[in-house]
Amino acid sequence: MSLMADRVVIVTGGGRGIGREHALEFARQGARVVVNDLGVEPDGGGGTRAVAESVAAEIRASGGEAVANADDVADWDGAAALVQAAIYAFGSLDVLVNNAGFVRDRMIVSMGEQEWDDVIRVHLKGHFAPLRHAAAYWRERSKRGQDVDARVINTSSGAGLLGSVGQGNYGAAKAGIAAMTLIAAAELARYGVTVNAIAPAARTRMTEQVFTGAMARPDAGFDAMHPANVSPLVVWLGSAGSGHVTGRTFEVEGGVIGLATGWRHGPRVDKQARWEPSEVGKAVDELLTEAPAPERVYGA
Repeated sequence: MSLMADRVVIVTGGGRGIGREHALEFARQGARVVVNDLGVEPDGGGGTRAVAESVAAEIRASGGEAVANADDVADWDGAAALVQAAIYAFGSLDVLVNNAGFVRDRMIVSMGEQEWDDVIRVHLKGHFAPLRHAAAYWRERSKRGQDVDARVINTSSGAGLLGSVGQGNYGAAKAGIAAMTLIAAAELARYGVTVNAIAPAARTRMTEQVFTGAMARPDAGFDAMHPANVSPLVVWLGSAGSGHVTGRTFEVEGGVIGLATGWRHGPRVDKQARWEPSEVGKAVDELLTEAPAPERVYGA
């Protein structure tokens, strides 16, 4: 039995890079796939449905089942239409992989309002809107007494978990996605839905300047930065076998899978009375000596 047999999957941003590899691997594992992609340039400009169509056609040519979709995931009605497209094409929806996005990198002192708004929109709202409409579908099924065994896999980033110089907009959106993953996992568990996130490192159109030639191991024939390395974890998280895992963020790079532990309560001091401002500095210095040093911001 294939890992994803009879499961219906939406992959946003499924036309290129990591999303394309997700779509192909889900199909290889037996899933019926909705390949969503606007076909835009790396900065979000332009657009063509042909990008999603080509991946769906590749899946069908290999014997799988797939349809293309070019709805805008950051548009409320577009996200609703995407969920309905899966139900219309295949009769149900079991897995939502939120992957779509683009970058407009600038230092904070140089970033314009539109560069901020556009990146926050496509990443953060582009995760929330499909999640919201998929969750409503699963909640309604659960209320009708139907079995729900659904999965959401969000895409965060090391830039969101640790910060990244020159990516204030992107990093803020990806940090928001990590937090939204925790919240959605807690809220949707009652309906039979798990919600996890990945923070991948791979060579894509957004990262090719950084990762070209990096971390390849020619002696083993292993390109550690190939985007296909990310997909096995995502496919497993979409499977029935991952039902015990929720509210987690995984780092994945090459052959490495790691669990990001995120924010946790650290050392604290309780005066049991109101602090005077002059007292706070000493208390903070003591806390800093007890706490582990923070991870370095990428690019710092």
